[in-house]
Amino acid sequence: MLTAFASQADRAAPTDDLRSAVWIDLYDPTETEITAVTEATGLRVPSNAEVSEIEASSRLVLRGNVLYLSMPLLTMEGGPRVVSAGFVLSAERLLTVRFAPSLVFDAYTTRIQSGDVPYHSGAHILIGLLGAIIDRQADAMERIHADFDKISRRIFALAGKERAGRKIEDRILRNTLAELGHIGDQISNIREIQLGAALLLPFIETNTADWLPAELHGGLVTLRDDIGSLRDFDEHLTNKLQFLLDATLGFINIAQNDVMKVMTIASVVGIPPVLVAGVYGMNFKNIHEYDWAWGYQFGWAMILLTTLIPLLIFRWRKWI
Repeated sequence: MLTAFASQADRAAPTDDLRSAVWIDLYDPTETEITAVTEATGLRVPSNAEVSEIEASSRLVLRGNVLYLSMPLLTMEGGPRVVSAGFVLSAERLLTVRFAPSLVFDAYTTRIQSGDVPYHSGAHILIGLLGAIIDRQADAMERIHADFDKISRRIFALAGKERAGRKIEDRILRNTLAELGHIGDQISNIREIQLGAALLLPFIETNTADWLPAELHGGLVTLRDDIGSLRDFDEHLTNKLQFLLDATLGFINIAQNDVMKVMTIASVVGIPPVLVAGVYGMNFKNIHEYDWAWGYQFGWAMILLTTLIPLLIFRWRKWI
């Protein structure tokens, strides 16, 4: 799909004239669309394999006065995952190429048509688009921080006096582990996108010094500062994630130790009465208790007594 925008009446509007377009957005383009863009602009449209390269030398390429850039983006198609998008920036226009839907692109397209963002050149659009991407990552990190607060309260509530029950607690801990794993994937995706954006900014500033509008230099500095602050916050979230994982696994270990403690106590407490029952279960004629009038009752008393004594000892030592 091909969408082109040109400057009309103080705002950007869709256009069919690719030669006058300031921004051309290609989403999963066909060969016909690629040919049309190349003939109209003289810009080479990168392929999916090219924008998916991970080496910095492949993501940041200068051909003449044209910058060929790529960076990761998040798509929700088929579940959250990271895909790559390409940017071709010249003094006249911006060309974007992506092969998966992006909510950031959709939202920015709506904003630019409403006149809320500058659209005077392709560079203005690119800087604004990068700002929108970074803002979306910041919003995602804020949601993750709020989720961590909820998870923290949920985990440490298990240590309160009012217990929810072993089965309920086990389910809570399992669900918490799954949720933390999902959030860990989100943090990893956000970090990858931030690194990609951080590589683009100095490359753009260095190689567009001759024609980049002066007012955009301040925007580049602001974006670098924003990425730096998000990187610090990302480190905080990573530490918080590790802490909550350790806490969850700690409660799981406590639960397992409680089970093992019960089994150990049951096995230790059961040894003496089993021994008594085994002794009086032998069929030797010289067992004197067989002839007692209260022998049966005596046997039961010994079994109960040998059961209670270990329990009292455990209670006295505060093991239970």
